[in-house]
Amino acid sequence: MTKAARTVLAEALRLEPDARAELAAEILASLDGPLDADAEAAWDVEIERRIEAIEAGSIALEPWDAVKRRIERDVLGR
Repeated sequence: MTKAARTVLAEALRLEPDARAELAAEILASLDGPLDADAEAAWDVEIERRIEAIEAGSIALEPWDAVKRRIERDVLGR
């Protein structure tokens, strides 16, 4: 880490937790690169489709505890 980066880190660590979280989010977002307008539009359509399916009752929802157990089993090997 450069001296400048260490200085910025030291200053950031003096911030209140909410300000540090906001700063961290902005720094992480800066690594993502430019937004893909087509991807954003596609996600908007997909989100609307899922909301409509939920509201229509045409898909089965799964309780969080069941999803969490499946993730732990399948991904984390627990």
